Amino acid sequence: MNLFRLLLGTLLVGVCLYTLPVVMAFGLAPLFPTFFGDIGQMTWPGQFNLDFLGFLILSGFWMAWRNNFSPFGLVLGAFGLVGGIPLLTTYLLYLSFATGGDVKRMLLGDVRGAS
Repeated sequence: MNLFRLLLGTLLVGVCLYTLPVVMAFGLAPLFPTFFGDIGQMTWPGQFNLDFLGFLILSGFWMAWRNNFSPFGLVLGAFGLVGGIPLLTTYLLYLSFATGGDVKRMLLGDVRGAS
């Protein structure tokens, strides 16, 4: 579990350190037009963005599902669509400690993951 937490922390810090200068240089305004514009151009950057969008959708859906599609789960899932690695790694780090490292409870939730 400690190696997994280290991986999560590394991903979180790495993406945040990369994102900060990009946001400072370009701002947030071009984010969505660039992201979806690349998809519309049918290029390799667009293919990558479409693939990544699939991961974001699955991530958001999993967060909502894990929380039984409760109001909190739906809000968390919606943020998961745009929060990417910073949100997912933070949530997984939180869960890894809240569940005492029980991977089954971490991934399935307390109801489904109860033994």
